[in-house]
Amino acid sequence: MTRRELWDCIYDAAAGVYDRREARAFAAFVCEGRLGMRFTDVIVEPDAPCPDREDLPDILAEIRDCRPAQYIAGFAYFLGRKFAVREGVLIPRPETEEMVRRIVDRYKGRSGMRILDVGTGSGCIAVTLAAELPDAEVTGIDVSETVLAVAGRNGSLCGGRVRFECCDILTRQPGGRFDLVVSNPPYVTLGEKAEMRPNVLKHEPHRALFVGDDDPLLFYRVIAERGRSLLAPGGALWFEINERFGDEVTALLGSLGYADVKLTADLFGKPRITEAVWK
Repeated sequence: MTRRELWDCIYDAAAGVYDRREARAFAAFVCEGRLGMRFTDVIVEPDAPCPDREDLPDILAEIRDCRPAQYIAGFAYFLGRKFAVREGVLIPRPETEEMVRRIVDRYKGRSGMRILDVGTGSGCIAVTLAAELPDAEVTGIDVSETVLAVAGRNGSLCGGRVRFECCDILTRQPGGRFDLVVSNPPYVTLGEKAEMRPNVLKHEPHRALFVGDDDPLLFYRVIAERGRSLLAPGGALWFEINERFGDEVTALLGSLGYADVKLTADLFGKPRITEAVWK
């Protein structure tokens, strides 16, 4: 099989699931990440032979089953770093990159910060903050030991400086005091499931995505309530939020005694990030 033939196999499978533009990006990611073949290799030497791939039928079946490219390749990029991911671990999103970028810009140069990442998942938030704020002490908590095993692997990206701990924020107060608590909690309501794409619904962890329609602010409320004892005076709370509930989240934070509550839009103009200070 030549490089062009291998590319065509991957692209054709992806084109059966996605539009042409997305299928091309999908194929490029899988070819490079899983097969070690860049698209430029295909362009430069399309007729070069490829080693036989015994796993090719499995890869094509995964694509047709709407399995995300990141799970097929085994990693996702987050602010330029390569994070291991697998099914059961939420794939990092650009919206989360934006929040982390803002946090880094805000606190760059500040020494001795203690940071808690609630619902750490792949560890992308905690690890990136530890790498970009090298004097910070960072802790990441999650309810799943399986997820934490992946986060622990990703901890090597910052020299293992993040402490990961299994903790269900809904039932247990984490130990310690922090200058910053950050979270991208489950915030998609069950009623919004119909708007989700098959690759997300079939393969990404529902526990990391969805919250009940009857209490969509559940995680924000619990984390903010616990934040009142977790945060040192002057400490900050940052959330990634559901765009539908920006006003409700800011009102909640104000009602719990937080000050300087701010709501920020993402690159698409959607309210996506809240921050507040505990005084």
